[in-house]
Amino acid sequence: MTDDETPGSPAQVAHECETVDFDVEEHVGTVTLNRPDARNALNAQLRAELKDVLDAVEASSDVRVVVLTGAPEAKAFVAGADVTELRERDAHEQREASKRPRVYEYVDDLEKPVIAAINGHALGGGCELAQGCDVRIAHERAKLGQPEINLGIMPGGGGTQRLARLVGEGQAMRLILSGEIIDAEEAYDIGLVDEVCADDEFEDRVYELAGRMADKSPTALELAKKAVKASSRMDLEAGIEYEAELFALLFASEDKNEGIDAFLEDRDPEWQER
Repeated sequence: MTDDETPGSPAQVAHECETVDFDVEEHVGTVTLNRPDARNALNAQLRAELKDVLDAVEASSDVRVVVLTGAPEAKAFVAGADVTELRERDAHEQREASKRPRVYEYVDDLEKPVIAAINGHALGGGCELAQGCDVRIAHERAKLGQPEINLGIMPGGGGTQRLARLVGEGQAMRLILSGEIIDAEEAYDIGLVDEVCADDEFEDRVYELAGRMADKSPTALELAKKAVKASSRMDLEAGIEYEAELFALLFASEDKNEGIDAFLEDRDPEWQER
């Protein structure tokens, strides 16, 4: 039975979706947002389908690293939230829609590393979705920003919190209070994205980095990600204690012994994923 035919696999779940596609190669799973008629605006359907696919990705032993991107036809990573849906909600309905976990938390909390391949506009909810990823690589033509203030609202998908942690309070205030949209180079300069690539380098770089991660022990990837995430959520002493505990946990894994043995024997490790 192929992965496409396996019940509950990411490929099978995505096959039932209209707005999310999935592909896996060499333990790198690509989750592609595909709502081109609306430039991947985050409507209720896309959000629900993305959650379903990410649930399947989390449960898949075949996926070690995730690349999150937008379909080329959409000409955007995610252009924002679906404004027509926002217009119809009152405060009570929005509180219901904002109950966690939302897609932003799904991405942020995924145990596997997530690379945002920002191949077009990432605005509003799209910028917040990218902020939930672990690494952000932007195409040179990408534009990023939090323009919600122009609609008389504010970021509501974690942008006021994650953006300030990434770029500092002053830069976050500038972008959120002005609604200014910036290009990929400026986003790199202030720390919103980690790399900017030209058109002929973009895809190769994304999958080179994803492949380097996917070659590592899945257990070590998971715990290393948890430790780094903790650095912005704990004070220094608590974070160091947490890191030490996760480090010790790895000494109970078969992958620790396999990794060291492979190094000493000058061969590639064969991870047991435990």
